[in-house]
Amino acid sequence: MKVKIHTLFQYLLDTTEADPEAIVGFSLARSPKLGDFLPDLDPDLSLDWNGKSFRGLPALREHVVVQAGLSGICGPDDALITAGAAEANYLVIRQLVEAGDEIVTEVPGWPQAAVLGAAVGATMRFVHRREEDQWRLPLGELRDAVTPRTKLIFLSNPNNPTGRLMDEAELAEIVAIARSVGAWLLVDEVYAGLEWEGTRAPSIAGLYERGITTGSVSKALGLQGLRTGWMICRDKNLVMDAVILRENASEIMNVMGEAIAEIALRPERLGPALDRARAEGRANLDQLDRFVADEPKLSWVRPQAGLIGLARLAHGIDSDDFARRLLAPPYRTFLLPGSAYDMPGHIRLGVGGGESVRLRDGLSRVSQLLQDWGAPEHTDQKPLREA
Repeated sequence: MKVKIHTLFQYLLDTTEADPEAIVGFSLARSPKLGDFLPDLDPDLSLDWNGKSFRGLPALREHVVVQAGLSGICGPDDALITAGAAEANYLVIRQLVEAGDEIVTEVPGWPQAAVLGAAVGATMRFVHRREEDQWRLPLGELRDAVTPRTKLIFLSNPNNPTGRLMDEAELAEIVAIARSVGAWLLVDEVYAGLEWEGTRAPSIAGLYERGITTGSVSKALGLQGLRTGWMICRDKNLVMDAVILRENASEIMNVMGEAIAEIALRPERLGPALDRARAEGRANLDQLDRFVADEPKLSWVRPQAGLIGLARLAHGIDSDDFARRLLAPPYRTFLLPGSAYDMPGHIRLGVGGGESVRLRDGLSRVSQLLQDWGAPEHTDQKPLREA
């Protein structure tokens, strides 16, 4: 299986050493410090995993099921702890999809399914969310894309990167579409819990016998460095297949990551942590919304949930050129171009990261570059003043 690099990851690789002064589009909540967890960590904790469950710490798996709203529907053995949601998605796709199968996925959306599907020789079918339709998933188009050869439907809810939220009625219709051909339905829910409009949607593992929920502590809790995520599915054979594949791939059983994630997902910690992330995210979202409204060369559909959204650049501004020029002096600000999601002419804006990303300064520099656009590039200019 030859995996080709996706545009999103290529851009991240190309800009790893850029050392920006500000970030506009940070995709995770402000990260806690290790010291926040030390009082609850057992100093005698063995870093040996022998004798522990290959599925992950039982208490952590119980928390995962509870936070997904699946108590009474799923149990701890329906959950598998993985190296982030990305590994969970990988394990599912690699175990379910073979050459000649069809995968139906969304654009814009998280590109992992398209990358892995192409690598295994699957046929990709794309359903296009449209800005003029407020980034809704077009269910009629989804129904037309699904065929008897469809093995997997791969979606994200809230949508990554638009922040569009699918509600229970939409999910029920998607389940009916998947069930009509016996397709598996994977919904990546890494941004669940950060809703700005409405409430958290039900997890797909509770709505469909072939539904697979994936998630992690990376986004809403800012714990990306733990590399701790999960998959939840009521099909015990699929969960075991994922265990077997993981044993022959990463063999990841992250003792420290799981121990800290278990603490973070305890109800008495999870509630306040989500409240903080929502408060900070909403304040930044309101600031970002005002910025876009006041900027004549930008427009967007305000995200309903999650920490990121797509903004449209004025006609004639290339998003890749814009992002690279913004990263260079004097602007020194990072954001992702829309080409990372097959959406040229857009840029990704985000509200995560807390004070460390210097969002206000970054927005000031975005505004300055929009004003400067069309002028020759100069990389020896003096730094801009902070906002």
